[in-house]
Amino acid sequence: MARHKPDASGPKYWKESRSPMTDFTWSELDERAVKMAKVLSADAVEKAGHGHPGSPISLAPVAYTLFQHYIKHDPKDSQWAGRDRFILSGGHASLTQYVQLFFSGYDVTLDDLKYFRGGADTRTPGHPEYGLTDGIEMTTGPLGQGLASSVGFAYGQRFERGLLDPDAPAGTSPFDHKIWVICGEGDVEEGVSSEASSLAGNQKLGNLTVIFDANHIQIEGDTKLTFSEDILKRYEAYGWYTDEVSFVQPDGSYKEDTKALAAALDKAEKVTDRPKFIKVDSLIAWPTPGKTNDESSHGSKLGAQAVAGLKKALGYDPDVNFAIDDEALAHARKVADRGAEAHREWDKKFDAWKQANPDKYALYTRIKAGELPEGFDNAIDELEASFEDGSKVATRKASGAVLNAIASVMPELWGGSADLGGSNKTDIDGAKSFGPDADATRTWPQTSQYGRQLHFGVREFAMGAITNGILLGSETRPFNGTFFQFSDYERPSVRLAALMKIPNLYVWTHDSVALGEDGPTHQPIEHLTTFRAMPQMEVVRPADEYETAEAYRHFFEKDNTLPTAMVLTRQGVPTLAETKAKAKEGVKKGAYVLVDADGTPDVIIMATGSEVQWAVAAAKTLADEGVKARVVSVPCMEWFEEQGEDYKQSVLPTAVKARVSIEAGVAMPWYKYLGSYGKAVSIEQFGLQGDGAQNMIDLGIDAEHVVEAAKASISAAKA
Repeated sequence: MARHKPDASGPKYWKESRSPMTDFTWSELDERAVKMAKVLSADAVEKAGHGHPGSPISLAPVAYTLFQHYIKHDPKDSQWAGRDRFILSGGHASLTQYVQLFFSGYDVTLDDLKYFRGGADTRTPGHPEYGLTDGIEMTTGPLGQGLASSVGFAYGQRFERGLLDPDAPAGTSPFDHKIWVICGEGDVEEGVSSEASSLAGNQKLGNLTVIFDANHIQIEGDTKLTFSEDILKRYEAYGWYTDEVSFVQPDGSYKEDTKALAAALDKAEKVTDRPKFIKVDSLIAWPTPGKTNDESSHGSKLGAQAVAGLKKALGYDPDVNFAIDDEALAHARKVADRGAEAHREWDKKFDAWKQANPDKYALYTRIKAGELPEGFDNAIDELEASFEDGSKVATRKASGAVLNAIASVMPELWGGSADLGGSNKTDIDGAKSFGPDADATRTWPQTSQYGRQLHFGVREFAMGAITNGILLGSETRPFNGTFFQFSDYERPSVRLAALMKIPNLYVWTHDSVALGEDGPTHQPIEHLTTFRAMPQMEVVRPADEYETAEAYRHFFEKDNTLPTAMVLTRQGVPTLAETKAKAKEGVKKGAYVLVDADGTPDVIIMATGSEVQWAVAAAKTLADEGVKARVVSVPCMEWFEEQGEDYKQSVLPTAVKARVSIEAGVAMPWYKYLGSYGKAVSIEQFGLQGDGAQNMIDLGIDAEHVVEAAKASISAAKA
């Protein structure tokens, strides 16, 4: 194939023609389908007794236009690799999407619409949930995150194309697809949307189109109270292409002008070097009597009278609920035939690529299946062979070495940091930066639209949302990094990853007061506790090089896909001979006996991360005094909880009541293991100014305090 070369002015991103599902047309049947969508949305909320009817009613013509004519999709195969991706960022308007999925022929039925916001077994929840409803690409609801993650979808598409088919001329690759978004005022008010949109413009993501529903209504009323800037100028400043379509006519009348919308979309589709932002001026809940352009329609059912008025206005019998216009529905369902044809055409293109690129096809089948490369274990084993017992190495440095070892055999692995790559050790050796050629800098002289080194700037929240989108929108494996303290800024996207059970990988360094002179603002205290409290989240704090390497091995090999944080030290910690012998089998079990005494121990000392060394030292001191101490390294509580009761008892036998935990953070998570007589060596205050090692001593995180706690626990257990 002919290589696509950038010109001197910067990269030429592939120019994919619009290739709509069909050329835009608008008939009476389309008009009837839109009216039916409005009525079904109103009825669904009314039956549920709660919900957000206004936006699904007024967005019906926009969503219908997209699903019928612009989004490339196959309702009979919602996981088709060649499909476009659609994200409803304003997840409260979920009926907007559910109705179109029903119209298109996805596995969403009229009964599902009738059971909107129903019990635990509903397939049409109040906000879209990934993995629950056919055709839903991600969980949305927390405003701004859908828009922010859509940028990640666009990132993922571009990188995957570069990984699998970089030389294909523009618009010819089976890995070319687009990302479509509907969002509203609440989405763009949230800061994360600004963070991500700025990056999208910088990256020139021509595969991303956002439809902004400007209805000027929020729960508290007209948005002029809080939102008065010129949103198009804002997005122009980000480097986006912008346009505007108004359903509110100059004379004050209202016309859902889908032809004007289609014209704007067609014009935007010709723009391939920038993301697109199309503002649609609308009236919420139109044409519902007494509820149009009124905040009461945003988050509450319309009421029987208003629903009846809407039905009358649209030509429906007000006494009939969930009425179906069979002819209009059949017309809408024809999109499935067009989708099937688009799928068949894609299959031909994919087969041609497969025949021409057997090595790339082998890579694709491996990553799509979620399989690791043959050299994965060997890469980690060879790295571990270079470790030196007794050397002092920060676990952040060990993490960087492991990531690079893995990256050498996993081309699908890519990532970066929120402006802390050098500190987080998240740089991939020799990798080009992901971005336009024009963005090359003195520090990062090599850039590529297909580069695997990510740079997020100081945008932790967007970083988390974008890497979520990469995971959802591609078969590649991203990671991201920041200081552990600044995970506070990333936390909402981490929670969404946990909700969706997707394997985002967080590299969080500078994990305690031992980071030193940056002081309390930068020193995490409560963070281990807060993330351990998050369901479906796994927190790993390795003790040294060996535990770090084995933690990464298990993260990629484990059966579940839960997001995982690697919590790592700034300061050097000793590489322990004990972990060399035991980490490979122990780490994946979450907790294991690192040091033991003959017979039943008098006390069990539990520790994580940099504090494992003090647990080992304390055990030796106690042994010299005739006290039998067992040291248990607990790199991951969540992994330990997955083990069977027999294993748990072998590590933490119930009969041993004297127990100590040591960790440089608040003790709350440890009490379930400490029991009635255990003692915690912890930090129950914010950090200190000064040298990191001295901070640890001043706050009692040392072997001496472990010894004291052990003796106190033994005494309490005997009392």
